[in-house]
Amino acid sequence: MPDKRLEQFDHIVRMGKEGQKALNKHWLDFELYTSFEYWLMASLLIGPLIYLFFKIDKNKIFFFGFYGYSIHVIFGYIDLFSKNSGYLNYPFPLIPMLPGLTLDSSFVPVTFMLVYQWTINREKNYYLYMIITSAVMAFIFKPVLVAIGLIRLYGNTNYIYLFAGYLIVITIAKFITSVFLWTEAKYKKG
Repeated sequence: MPDKRLEQFDHIVRMGKEGQKALNKHWLDFELYTSFEYWLMASLLIGPLIYLFFKIDKNKIFFFGFYGYSIHVIFGYIDLFSKNSGYLNYPFPLIPMLPGLTLDSSFVPVTFMLVYQWTINREKNYYLYMIITSAVMAFIFKPVLVAIGLIRLYGNTNYIYLFAGYLIVITIAKFITSVFLWTEAKYKKG
């Protein structure tokens, strides 16, 4: 006798697959890859990475790189949750299967990495400057992206929720980085 739970799960997976096929078709049918918005998203992916290459403190590159990677992964999970829950989405993705690629992989992590680097190198308060950066991202940068159609917010999603998401990301990334630094210092042979 077939298990109804697994049948229902398989049906949900098929629906997700069909939804992704529809998004891919939309991307191709409307030639989104030829639009101004697409190329703006491409520049938001490539530009920050080039800038980071020149501005990152090479003496602490693994430290800041680890922190940035933590931001990338955590933000990616939150973004995936938000997208799958129908809270937000990206009408002009670089790659339809990875709609948040530009912001998750480049712009947001690079921004936070450089602010973190600045706070460390100038002995400034991490949380104060990260809260300010999160506020700028949530209440200025994201509304601009919404206004020009690069992000769509759905339901009750608002900028306060986005701000809270940023605060969660910066707190977890700092904690993870601190744990690794503490572990390294404790067990480093020297």
